[in-house]
Amino acid sequence: RAGEVLGLAGLVGAGRSELARLIFGADRIAGGEIWLEGKRLTLRNPLDAINNGIAYLTEDRKAQGLFLDMSVRENITISVLGRDALAGGLLNRAAMARLTAGSIQDLRVRVAGPFVTAGALSGGNQQKLLIARWIAINPKVLILDEPTKGVDIGAKAEIYRIISELAAKGVAVLVISSELPEVIGISDRILVMREGVIVGEVGGSSGQAATQENIMALATGTTEMVHS
Repeated sequence: RAGEVLGLAGLVGAGRSELARLIFGADRIAGGEIWLEGKRLTLRNPLDAINNGIAYLTEDRKAQGLFLDMSVRENITISVLGRDALAGGLLNRAAMARLTAGSIQDLRVRVAGPFVTAGALSGGNQQKLLIARWIAINPKVLILDEPTKGVDIGAKAEIYRIISELAAKGVAVLVISSELPEVIGISDRILVMREGVIVGEVGGSSGQAATQENIMALATGTTEMVHS
């Protein structure tokens, strides 16, 4: 839902990341449908997802997200190079500079300059760099897989702030997290997966309290739950 932070919880191996990859078009869907704003989507690959306003921040930012040997500017702007290109396909360096400067300021990326390589940044600033890349496409849906994994307390707080601000602007944010206090604290409601299936919902208007106990009851198949 637009403007909502939806949590996705479950035990390791429950299928949360696999679901995210399906929504992003990274894996082929064996069954079911994906709908966005009343329209059924056919996502053959991630580019189809991006063109429909779906962005995905992977759990493994170093192996699957960042270009560690490329600059901060290149990492932020790579998702919109085609959109912002000049006639003849030339790079619009002025637009790249504006986008990079704005992203560094808005997301409070701590970096000496736009030409520093991404690999030189701390874990928290690398994560903000990836979020900046996806914000640049003006997403309707932003999927964040373990967004605070491997970052310090201060960076976590800033990432929570960014998530809240994106939701306030109408972005639908899906947060996958193994940290139950985190997913409870930032989500409007939470879906729980077990063995590849969404088995329940807590928080919001579900009638089930968003507690660690209720999430674990759903995740493990225990039937005892506390109502809100």
